[in-house]
Amino acid sequence: MALSTSSIGKKFIQAVSGAFLVIFLLLHGTINFFSVIDSFTGKYGAVAADEALFSEGDGLFKLGCDFMSTPIISIMVPILALGFAIHILYGCWLTWKNIRARGGVKRYEVASRAAADSWSARNMFVLGIIILGFICFHLTHFWAKMQLPEMFGIGEFENDPYLLLNLTFGRWWLLVLYLLWFVAVWFHLCHGFWSMLQTVGWNGSTWFCRIKVIGIIVATLVFLLFAATAVNAFIQANFLLA
Repeated sequence: MALSTSSIGKKFIQAVSGAFLVIFLLLHGTINFFSVIDSFTGKYGAVAADEALFSEGDGLFKLGCDFMSTPIISIMVPILALGFAIHILYGCWLTWKNIRARGGVKRYEVASRAAADSWSARNMFVLGIIILGFICFHLTHFWAKMQLPEMFGIGEFENDPYLLLNLTFGRWWLLVLYLLWFVAVWFHLCHGFWSMLQTVGWNGSTWFCRIKVIGIIVATLVFLLFAATAVNAFIQANFLLA
């Protein structure tokens, strides 16, 4: 039975690619949160004059960014990002096929009444489009100024990640847009996490409520990691930095 043709196979592809998304967000969010820790240790904005990895005196966030540039992570992150992209694009394709097949705007078929009754479940496609659109917007602020020049030699490389945080989140309207984006991610993960585990077999009556709670915890953790980073950078840029 082909994964791409059976209903179970389609859900399995979404579940596995969704796991890549969760791992990617947790890794990315943790590295970003190092900047908040730097604010309490006096290391916020600490970047050595050289461009070497793991320079003495660098703040924890800068060291985290350097860690993301190490060979093993440089290989792993594109793989996670590819799974992320597959999850979004495949979800869009499934939704389009179901719109054509059913004659109405409905998301891909869900396995339970609980999923169908959930607001986030009914709007997973819309949430996914919002998240995808803002990812493209987000890439212009960070990836295009750090990883893109480093990997492909395109554009001007920025060695100070704190500067990019301040330039982006120092503007209140961008902070608001990002926070709304993080809320959309929260809703998407709340349903997506437990739906992913249900697809791979954790759908018994005992685990049903547990995985929904775990999903909310994971989604909230991701939201807090990113939101704290953004709000802290706004405070740093507007009130604490000279």
